[in-house]
Amino acid sequence: MLRSSQPLTGPNRKRCREDEMLLGKVLDKGQRGFIIDTRSAQAAKQARMTGGGTEPKSSYPQWRRLHRPLERGRPLQESFIKLVEACNDTSINMDRWLSRLESCRWLSHVKAALSTACLAAQCMDREEASVLVHGAEGTDTTLLVTALAQVILDPSCRTLAGFQGLLEREWIEAGHPFHLRCAHSAYSHARLKQEAPLFLLFLDCVWQLSRQFPFSLEFGEHLLLTLFDNAYASAYGTFLCNNEKERCLCKVKESTHSLWAWLNQPGEKKKYLNPLYSHNALVIWPSVEPQSIQLWQGLFFRWIRSSQYLDEAWAEIQRLVEGN
Repeated sequence: MLRSSQPLTGPNRKRCREDEMLLGKVLDKGQRGFIIDTRSAQAAKQARMTGGGTEPKSSYPQWRRLHRPLERGRPLQESFIKLVEACNDTSINMDRWLSRLESCRWLSHVKAALSTACLAAQCMDREEASVLVHGAEGTDTTLLVTALAQVILDPSCRTLAGFQGLLEREWIEAGHPFHLRCAHSAYSHARLKQEAPLFLLFLDCVWQLSRQFPFSLEFGEHLLLTLFDNAYASAYGTFLCNNEKERCLCKVKESTHSLWAWLNQPGEKKKYLNPLYSHNALVIWPSVEPQSIQLWQGLFFRWIRSSQYLDEAWAEIQRLVEGN
């Protein structure tokens, strides 16, 4: 699996021989690869006017391009805001609640992300093909798809240590702009142009996987909630800045503590483990049918509904597992 930003073909359809050679070397003679573009075909075409674009078929004859548009900007942030507002409104009746849940379209974004990740995973697992994923800059929906595909395909990414490595590799080192995307939460009245809950969408998709495959992930919901909290407000430096260059200039590693070091302390680590975990070497294919995608109540209802009973039930499961 490869990831990149968009090719800079521009309105004059410029070619980059180095790019063509690089992708050509990935495939053996007679093999075919897939390029998954997380923009619509129309958006990719419009990007040519500002210097971007997509791979011309004539220059990449062994690669088949598939467009799977995913929202990444203002529409996604507005969807998040509308969902939180609906979840916090306890005065509405059932019909009104269901209508608002549908109109915010958050679950549609979850379904689209999982569907695109499954497509990438299927190309690799069933077609035994190489896959290149990109959008515009390659730091938002691109990372969402590549990270989810790895959780689906690779059992090592479903362990606590492997998942941390995945986040470090696919989100932090790859340059997801956390400072811009997570500048404020859904509760803020500010509407910054660069805000978008891409990382939250990823965490929600992982939660969907954990719900559908409760024995296959070594970590539980508490880890995902902790990661969400630390992406927006943290005492640690792990999610600071927008890329590695900024982190080096700000000397983040020298002047802050790592979230991973804290999570991996023996006393803390135990809180995040799934007591039902059993190593599963198989690929986990999630259902993306509408009835299979559920609202993440542990996150979106956490401020209006106590989790006391769920926490007690989880603690009892841990006690029973340890007793055996």
